[in-house]
Amino acid sequence: MTDTQSPTPLWTPGPERIERANLTAYTRRLREQRGLDLPDYHALWHWSVEDLPGFWTSIWEYFDVQADGDTATVLGRREMPGATWFPHTRLNYAEHLLRDRDPAATALHHASELRELDTWSWGELHEQVARIASGLRRLGVTEGDRVVAYMPNLPETLAAFLACASLGAVWSSCSPDFGTRSVVDRFGQIEPKVLLAVDGYRYAGRDFDRREVVQGIADEIPGLEHVVTLGYLDGTGWQDGFLGPDEGVAFTRVPFDHPLWILFSSGTTGLPKAIVQGHGGILLEQLKKSHLHLDAQQGDRVFWFTTTGWMMWNFLIGVLLTDAEIVLFDGNPGYPDLGRLWDLAADAGITTFGTSASFIASCMKAGVTPAQGRDLSALQAVGSTGSPLSPEGFRWVYDELGADTWLFSTSGGTDVCTAFVGGVPTLPVYEGEIQARALGCDVQAWDDDGRELTDEVGELVIVQPMPSMPVFFWNDPEGERYRESYFDMFPGVWRHGDWIQLTDRGTAIIYGRSDSTINRGGIRMGTAEIYRAVLSLDEITDALVVDVAGCEGFPDGWMPLFVVLAEGVTLDDDLIRRIAVEVRTDCSPRHVPNEVFVVEEIPRTLSGKILEVPVKRILMGQDPDKVLSKGSLANPAALQPFIRMAAELR
Repeated sequence: MTDTQSPTPLWTPGPERIERANLTAYTRRLREQRGLDLPDYHALWHWSVEDLPGFWTSIWEYFDVQADGDTATVLGRREMPGATWFPHTRLNYAEHLLRDRDPAATALHHASELRELDTWSWGELHEQVARIASGLRRLGVTEGDRVVAYMPNLPETLAAFLACASLGAVWSSCSPDFGTRSVVDRFGQIEPKVLLAVDGYRYAGRDFDRREVVQGIADEIPGLEHVVTLGYLDGTGWQDGFLGPDEGVAFTRVPFDHPLWILFSSGTTGLPKAIVQGHGGILLEQLKKSHLHLDAQQGDRVFWFTTTGWMMWNFLIGVLLTDAEIVLFDGNPGYPDLGRLWDLAADAGITTFGTSASFIASCMKAGVTPAQGRDLSALQAVGSTGSPLSPEGFRWVYDELGADTWLFSTSGGTDVCTAFVGGVPTLPVYEGEIQARALGCDVQAWDDDGRELTDEVGELVIVQPMPSMPVFFWNDPEGERYRESYFDMFPGVWRHGDWIQLTDRGTAIIYGRSDSTINRGGIRMGTAEIYRAVLSLDEITDALVVDVAGCEGFPDGWMPLFVVLAEGVTLDDDLIRRIAVEVRTDCSPRHVPNEVFVVEEIPRTLSGKILEVPVKRILMGQDPDKVLSKGSLANPAALQPFIRMAAELR
């Protein structure tokens, strides 16, 4: 575990950095208008959770949210699940994002394996939104209808979402690398009126025609009335007759909790959950997150590598609520090599480079040197999410990108489309630690009996509601699945399913999923700690570990470790011994694996998460088709060794 007594920061913001931070201006406004004396971030955080109505009202007022109705009632109902926010208001997410923009100013930059780096102005974006909205209206799309997109991370996809939102319709999207069954598992639940899709896409230098897949998807979605195609692979654009005239954008103001979009869980434990989030809740959360935590400002260019099937796409859209520009990329981040995204950072003048912990680990293992031969002088900040960033990952960023880089690791979830813990531009960065709890997010670490812990690892819980929590799950009329997902362990308190340690300095350390935690002889260990030990060996490039109960000959459970070896390396007795030494030294003797196996790749979701729980269930004899949706995997073939092993065990 990280020493929380007297660590030395890797980075400390200077006085100028603190003074120009959006967070500083916001805190100053609280002092001037509300008389709040909040001397540091931690005092601000405590106020934000001790006075939820006051905090969220301040966000509403500070960012001048435009709405109809009365804002006097902030929390109409406080209980979880079922909290209601600003129940007497009507607004529109897209209206706030598109209003008062200079048509000539740049809104976004975009590049892909098919397109050279280019830009869209706010005028171009506004025109495209207007024309797509007109086209959707002609197809009969009205408030509450679902519009789904099987499209890559393109500016056309962003414009289509904003058009959908402007009408009060409900959006959902999947990346076109999803297979037919995976898409139908998602979109089939919500019965859309319109499917927007590309003809194909390019990935790792190969073209993938998706026209037959799109037809197969359309055939299986009940109630679908229209399929509209964007010729992306052939370069022809939207199909003839879809786009309407540019008559401006008319915004339909809807109730605060009216569905904005539907996100889907990874589907690793069955049919993906259809998570509904509202216009108002997402608007307030993204205003807070993008301005105060990401510190996006005029002149910034913010990038996050994502596909349209991951919540980080929705998160990145929210950056357009600020004066910053965003950068979109569609393609393989490792093609033709792992320098591809660093080239993009140089070419696009990216100031905030968002990525995943696994990408940083891959660069580190491959010996990538981002600054060599590239002008990264614009780069000021690096964000990491998806899984815990190791201390070695922290050091690599500072070694390669310089001591002036603000590195912020974040952790949250699709469920709330934001981070519970993450970056704060006015706080120092400590190795292996997340800077702080997010404003308005009452995160605590609890033991099994519901007692709050400090400087100890416990369940990550949220003890008060957040506006961006799901309004409901689609096709869950009694809310049973919603309650089971978050509130079964601690009624009335959101249990997220992560292990977290909150230090007495206010920082956070995430130790991975609590439902994949390995308990050996009463000593519980997060898998992230075991991976850190194992991956410290240069011979190992990836790993997965599970603990399988009820195996003959293993009274404490069978704990196999699966490793991917570096090129030219073989698994011999010496390597197995060194693995054991690392785990015994860094973790505990009880967590030394019983056996080590070599696999070609570790199964991961499309967002990069390791499939620990499904693999564990497969090895325990459960039907693979019932423990996960294979269409949610980035590499479905990686499951086969585990399925074969399960058959041998039986």
